[in-house]
Amino acid sequence: MAARGIVAGDDGRERCAWHGNLEDYRRYHDAEWGRPVTDDFRLFEKICLEGFQSGLSWLTILRKRENFRAAFAGFDYDKVAAFGDDDIARCLADAGIVRHRGKIVSTINNARRAQEMREEFGSIARYFWNNEPPAAERPAVMDFETLIANPTTPASKRISKDLKKRGWTFVGPTTVYAFMQAMGLVNDHLAGCFCQPEVDSLRRNLDRSFRAVAAG
Repeated sequence: MAARGIVAGDDGRERCAWHGNLEDYRRYHDAEWGRPVTDDFRLFEKICLEGFQSGLSWLTILRKRENFRAAFAGFDYDKVAAFGDDDIARCLADAGIVRHRGKIVSTINNARRAQEMREEFGSIARYFWNNEPPAAERPAVMDFETLIANPTTPASKRISKDLKKRGWTFVGPTTVYAFMQAMGLVNDHLAGCFCQPEVDSLRRNLDRSFRAVAAG
């Protein structure tokens, strides 16, 4: 019998149950969620989309993701940082995305803050991965009870507080933790999910040398 929070698929594999056996959601669980990401644009995309998710489900955002990418120049934050009033109006008229002025304006603001972060750290990947939580802050076993009891973590609170100081918006600690889970800064696939050891291996073998500040 599968552990709580684990479900067996028709392919015989046991997975975290949150995908609800919806094909696109299951594909996202299997191929993306928790696998380490070090690309600046993908990191920027995810933290912005987590902001758009606020008050909604991730599945709603996932199914609109390609529309978001088209609306926000592939989440190239240099391009988004140059958006002006015409772009805000264009996004507000785009039925393919979530038409929330505050979240659209936040994405443009955060693009400018991302540029500042790159100037300071060399990349936003360096910033986020240097805030990867230490092993001592992580549970020994990630089971369903542990996961639902911890919508935030000490690391997500630290990062959220610092991002807000830097002028980022829609980056509360719950949003930041969801970002960390998705981008592989932690491995929150449940014990028993076939992805859990795969993601553990990817994280263990990730070359983190990019975190070092370049000389000069």
